[in-house]
Parts: sequence; structure tokens; C-alpha cells
Amino acid sequence: MESSELIELQIGAVANGGWCVARHEGRVVFVRHTLPGERVRARVTQETKNFLRADAVEILEPSPDRVQAPCPFAGPGRCGGCDWQHASLPAQRRLKAEVVKEQLSRLAGIDRDVVVEEVPGAPDGLGWRTRVQFAVRRDGVIGLRKHRSHQIEPIDECLIAHPQVEALGIERKRWSGATGVEAIASAATGDRLAVLSSRGRARVPRMDAPVRLVSGKREEKPPFVREEAAGRLWQVSGSGFWQVHPGAAETLAAAVLDALEPRKGDIAVDLYCGAGLFAGVLGEAIGPDGLVVGIESEGQAVRDARFNLRDLPHVSVERGEVEKVIDEIQFGRGRSTLRQADLVVLDPPRAGAGRDVVKRVAELAGRRVAYVSCDPATLARDLAFFSEYGWTLSALRAFDAFPMTQHVECVATLVRG
Repeated sequence: MESSELIELQIGAVANGGWCVARHEGRVVFVRHTLPGERVRARVTQETKNFLRADAVEILEPSPDRVQAPCPFAGPGRCGGCDWQHASLPAQRRLKAEVVKEQLSRLAGIDRDVVVEEVPGAPDGLGWRTRVQFAVRRDGVIGLRKHRSHQIEPIDECLIAHPQVEALGIERKRWSGATGVEAIASAATGDRLAVLSSRGRARVPRMDAPVRLVSGKREEKPPFVREEAAGRLWQVSGSGFWQVHPGAAETLAAAVLDALEPRKGDIAVDLYCGAGLFAGVLGEAIGPDGLVVGIESEGQAVRDARFNLRDLPHVSVERGEVEKVIDEIQFGRGRSTLRQADLVVLDPPRAGAGRDVVKRVAELAGRRVAYVSCDPATLARDLAFFSEYGWTLSALRAFDAFPMTQHVECVATLVRG
């Protein structure tokens, strides 16, 4: 079958990754830009031995959940940043809930109804993204990458970007010599920052915010933005990790506290702690008679976390790979020593924690585990690992922290089975 061939499809269920599933001549087809129940004409974009990928280019029978995409750069063959602009917000959340439910059932054997909750701060699903990674063409024109492609779609505005990001004017400038520009803004404090990566010598246009040129040399004091969440002020340097939705950090911090039910004097461990958000809220809840140990591998994030938590002497941050540092603190080879923790929270990258980390957490935690995840597939895989080590999923919450996209944030609560 030719890669550009048009085929007519009856669309079935949603699939993880922003796709819906159809069948053509007995083969599975993963289709973008469509919705369950629609009949479409689709252009094949890829053929593999087992399945096809396709873009719906003509809607023959639309779903009642279909809306006009608000962004002129969304659609087949265009910007790949958004997956569901053609669906109403309630429909987007139902689709994400179906994906989480299906992944839990298929990969972990867990049957559970899921509701995706709205995150405050973006009632229309636009203007929420406080960190945007732009790509740059060789001629200096800026844009966003097309889906599953290195090709760049030039844009002059991103509708899901926060107004403070758009105020930087990134899209309206030429970035000669750059390979990428990350625009960062704090919705709470108004701090703004542009992080530039380059092939060598790059021409930096005039900006009204600090610009950090990523050159491979360590900076003693890189630029940072200040964030507000959970009643505290947080420093996040350069392109360090922070939740991109302005309401997500507050929402997830509260969800983690609800999941763990910390008590005064507890011992807690925060894995992949980043700038220290969960370690900080746990430190305040546990109090000075308790102990919180954060673990993070990225050096600047560790420095930020130690700065952010400097008023909590019972909270420490260890630098290193999670599985290695857990071994060190359990066997007394690190700065902190503890045989077991009452509570563990982990917020791993999209690839998930994996079996080795899950095994160590299962041995380390005594009472409760809160697993924060941005990927339903790796979350479900790791929940299956937890069940092998005697832990049971007792609660799951899902949050629409990335409107218009296929991404969803989950907080799973585990207890000893």
C-alpha cells in the first residue's frame, strides 16, 4: 500500500497516544484527527508489517463531540503539538479516561472506572502551557515539529501557550544559528526566561527577558524563574522540570498529600524530586520530628531543591540515580540512613520507574506509596510490578493537566496488600 493512499474507515475506540483504532482489509489502522464513531476518509502515512498509521483528511460522518479546531496550525500534516483540538473539552477528558482505564486493564489486570478531573487555570483549554519548546529551521524561522517528524511547522502564535510565554515574542523573531528555543514563564510571579540551544555561534535577538545560551559550559548561577505553589515560593533554574500547567503543581501536591495521609513524625522519601515540590509539602505536613529524603539525579535541580527547602532542616536532598541512592540510604552509605520509610512518593519521567526501582520502593515503603505519572502505559506496567511485590492499588485520580493533547497526569495510591 502506498504511503499517501486514501482509504475509507469506520472509526472505533480511542487508543493511547492520540489515535483512534480502525480496520482496513483485516489490518489495524491507527488514525489521528478523528473521533470514535466517525466515518472518515484517511491518508495512509505509514505502513508496518502489523498495522497502518493514517490521518483523517475528510470527515464523512462526524461525531457529535467534534468541534472546529481553534488553532489554524492544527490538523493533518501540520503541527504535532496538539492531538484533540477537534474534540470538545468534556469529550477530551472522556477519551483520556478511556485510555487510562484500557491501559490499566490490559497491562496491569486492574478494572477501574476513571474520571479525568479539570485542573484550574484554563477553562477553555487554551493559554495554559508555561513552558514551550520551539524548534528552529536552518534559516532561523521558528516553529513546532510535525507529528512523528523532524519537519518544522512555522507558526506565529501557539494557542495553548500561556500569555506570559507569548509576551516573549519568540515566534516573531529570527533565531539564526539556533536549533531550539525554550520559552519559560511563571503564571504566578510573571518571571520569564528563554533558553537557547545552538549548533555553535547563535545570533540572539533583542529580548525583554534573560536568555540563557546553552553552550555545554556549566554556569554557576543560571537564570531561573520563581514559581508559587502550596503556599511556598520555588526557584526553578534554566529549563529545569516544573509542571507546565499553571494549576498542576498545586493540584498534584494536594493529591499526593491526600494519597499518602502523612502523620506527624513520619519518615518519607521523594523519588525524582526535581525542585522539591513534594518533599516540601511532605516536610511541612510531617513536621520537625519527622524526616523527608528527596532523591534527584540532575545537579541543578538538586541545588534548586536544597535552596527551596533550606527552611526545613528535617528535609534533605540526595543527588544520584534513584535505585543507587535507595541502596545507599538503606545500607548506611549515604548522608542519610534509613532502613524503611513510612511513605514514598515517586514522579518518574515518561519512561516510568521500571522493575528495579519498583522492587526497591516496595521494600523501602512501609505504609503508603503515591505514584505520579504522565504516561498511562508505563504507570500500568509499574503497577503490575508493584502487585508482584505485595502492593495494591487503592485509589487513582487523573487530571487534565495538558488540555488539547493526549497527555494526562495520574496519581495512584498504593497500600500493602
